[in-house]
Amino acid sequence: MTHLWVRAEQRPNEERVGLTPDGAAALIARGLRVTVEASRTRALSIEGYAAAGCGIAPEGSWPDAPRDAIIFGLKELPEDGTPLPHRHILFGHAYKGQPAGRVLLGRFKAGGGTLYDLESLVDETGRRVAAFGYWAGYAGAAVALKCWAAQARGGICDPVSTWPGREGLLADLGAELAAAHATQPRALVIGAKGRVGTGAADLCESMGLAVTRWDIEETAHGGPFPEVLEHEIFLNCILARPGCPVFVPAGAAVAPRALAVIGDIACDPTSDFSPVKVYDRVTSWTAPALRVHADPPLDVMAIDNLPSLLPVESSLDYAAQLLPSLLALDALDEGVWGRAKAEFDRHIAAV
Repeated sequence: MTHLWVRAEQRPNEERVGLTPDGAAALIARGLRVTVEASRTRALSIEGYAAAGCGIAPEGSWPDAPRDAIIFGLKELPEDGTPLPHRHILFGHAYKGQPAGRVLLGRFKAGGGTLYDLESLVDETGRRVAAFGYWAGYAGAAVALKCWAAQARGGICDPVSTWPGREGLLADLGAELAAAHATQPRALVIGAKGRVGTGAADLCESMGLAVTRWDIEETAHGGPFPEVLEHEIFLNCILARPGCPVFVPAGAAVAPRALAVIGDIACDPTSDFSPVKVYDRVTSWTAPALRVHADPPLDVMAIDNLPSLLPVESSLDYAAQLLPSLLALDALDEGVWGRAKAEFDRHIAAV
């Protein structure tokens, strides 16, 4: 019997989950065994999983799970260097040359386990079967606007925390923009036809901003892109890949510009393919903005778990997208799982 073990997230500020109680009930009805760890922070209560028929395990007990269990979480595992013998489903961020990714792959190689990277779950056309993109874009644009409002008031963005829902976010952000007493900024969204870009543009337009939507047609010439510097806010919503154009070169910080805030929602600063070259590290909930130039100020927002700011909406949306694939876990050698395993095998061979 296929056994799915849903671990508690161990990263700070992570309340999301990739499986709802209703989804767990569907898996159990399909003949799978489902264990869910208790969690002090998960946005969905453990009682719902128990009522669905799941086994309940102590928080953080996944290293002692049966060896044949498939461990399912969203964000990264604790960086303790231990070998990983289980099969894991998570966002590994391990295939683009990131230093932490190479370490993670080394742990899988040492333990004999397998990574089914959630970014590598794709259909026959190569499109991801599930993504947090819309809510990443929505929340990321909101935090970028908070950075702009703080800058307009002569400061830098305060710490952020989860919003109870979209309406609470909009009310909070509207009050901050009104308090800035400044002309509304213009936003340029790159990747505007994708999930992330759609969410970012929707948030900006809900706040009354003028939004320039760019996608592959506008960026195919490869640059340079002076228009980026002509907008007060730039939102990068495309994944870093080989051949990706550079939208913000290293010299942009000292160039004449209207640009005041970069929201690198894709957030991959350590990748060689990053299209934003004015910064080199992620930002955080406690310090959302990294000031990369002082006069005039240029702030970068690059939080790498943005959908967690709206944990209920993002969990429900993502879990619904992923459930059809989870229902096929008893055929790990086929379909989306087979393709993810092939991707893992290709990269582990180079470790």
